[in-house]
Amino acid sequence: MAGGEIVIYPPKDSSFTAQETAIIGNTCLYGATGGKLYAAGTAGERFGVRNSGAQAVIEGTGDHCCEYMTGGIVTILGRTGLNFGAGMTGGFAYVLDMEGDFFDRCNHELIDLNRISSEQTEEHRIHLQQVIEAHVNKTGSAWGQTILADFEHYVRKFYLVKPKAANIASLLKTTMADPQ
Repeated sequence: MAGGEIVIYPPKDSSFTAQETAIIGNTCLYGATGGKLYAAGTAGERFGVRNSGAQAVIEGTGDHCCEYMTGGIVTILGRTGLNFGAGMTGGFAYVLDMEGDFFDRCNHELIDLNRISSEQTEEHRIHLQQVIEAHVNKTGSAWGQTILADFEHYVRKFYLVKPKAANIASLLKTTMADPQ
């Protein structure tokens, strides 16, 4: 993906819970350089690998998400697989950690994890809310609506994942920050 916008969501009368169901397959956004992806559902393995500029919102991923990522923004509103962020040198990700085990699912060699609720991440807190609002507006995501309805509760469960060398305050300024 080098530009444009892709919006994926299940049919309105679906009987399955979107945030627990794969809606896109393996290797989505592999090597993406731009554009936006909103998906109300989960992705397979290796989501956003080598992403260098795309923005994406997904409701869960398989193993190796954001591997070798050099730019862009990935927001995950649910569970990830193992080896998250291996080789990540740029961009950043927001990850919702409902089970409290995300820390153990990451590859910590090149990344740092920061809670969104800290004072130093206030700009990211605002940005995250805008990103989720855009996701809900584009996909009609029931899970996104649930998060927004009790944002103060859920925001404490989000991590900001960034390369170790990146400064938190400058991340939004140096990465495509337009949530819409």
